[in-house]
Amino acid sequence: MSLLLAMTGWHVEDWRARFQALLPEMPIVVPGEPFDRRAVHYVASWKHPAGSLTGLPNLAAIFSLGAGVDFLFADDKLPEVPIARVVDPDLTTRMSEYVVLHCLMYLRQQHRYMRQQQAKLWEDDRNQPAARSVRVGIMGLGELGLDAVAKLKVIGFDVAGWSRSPKSVEGLQTFSGEDGMKDFLARTDILVSLVPLTPETRGILNAGLFAGLAQDGRLGGPFLINPGRGGLQVADDIIAALDAGTLKGATLDVFETEPLPVESPLWSHPGVTVTPHNAAMSEPEAIATLVAAQIRRLEAGEPLLHAVDPARGY
Repeated sequence: MSLLLAMTGWHVEDWRARFQALLPEMPIVVPGEPFDRRAVHYVASWKHPAGSLTGLPNLAAIFSLGAGVDFLFADDKLPEVPIARVVDPDLTTRMSEYVVLHCLMYLRQQHRYMRQQQAKLWEDDRNQPAARSVRVGIMGLGELGLDAVAKLKVIGFDVAGWSRSPKSVEGLQTFSGEDGMKDFLARTDILVSLVPLTPETRGILNAGLFAGLAQDGRLGGPFLINPGRGGLQVADDIIAALDAGTLKGATLDVFETEPLPVESPLWSHPGVTVTPHNAAMSEPEAIATLVAAQIRRLEAGEPLLHAVDPARGY
């Protein structure tokens, strides 16, 4: 019985060392070296090459090494076995830090003051709305979304949430599905996107959605924060909305192509803040520990935690 590490873009030998320390009794194998494919019971994956997980007749489970699993479902030859995603308290906390930071940046007009500093301008119109008068809308009410909701509410923001299916959350106004989207957007000054990337949500951050955001808020127009998935956003629509004034600003941590190409107009647009996909960076040791614990659960006959529903894609 062995664990196969199938990843691209990461140093596989570092991951092998982590897993070998946590699972000393289990061979840790990697592509590019001989191994018995019949002995592979588990796969830990991060953006493995499509089709590379076929021919593993005794595979029992696949573990994503990140919070997202959309890269797995992009493989049309993915084996039909249980899949688990990472739910890491440290990752959740870091994501909420990012969301709170950038909501406060917009609330307190910090981008404006940084531009004024560069121009050596001392200028303030004294328009400083309180957090309670700014409406934040969280798209996605999973682990990440709910934690962000709780922390934004502590600061005093007027928070609401939207999810694909109905959810009841104590103390939170919630909306769901296509029927609830219009009302959700109409009461949103800062939109935070934390929905998973699925065929249904790909490109959801588009011109039509931006047009529905509130234009009557205390910030003078709506803002977008996307630390979720690059495939959710249509970059050309973001730029067009900023140029038209439909959006007043956008903070983007994720992109369809990463690293973001140097020729992308997002780099230089005055309304865009770009960060290099670092909103929520989990410690590799923490991820490996979580996956190793999942393997031990399965070996003990216990159910898999944080299992993915293939029909929903998350």
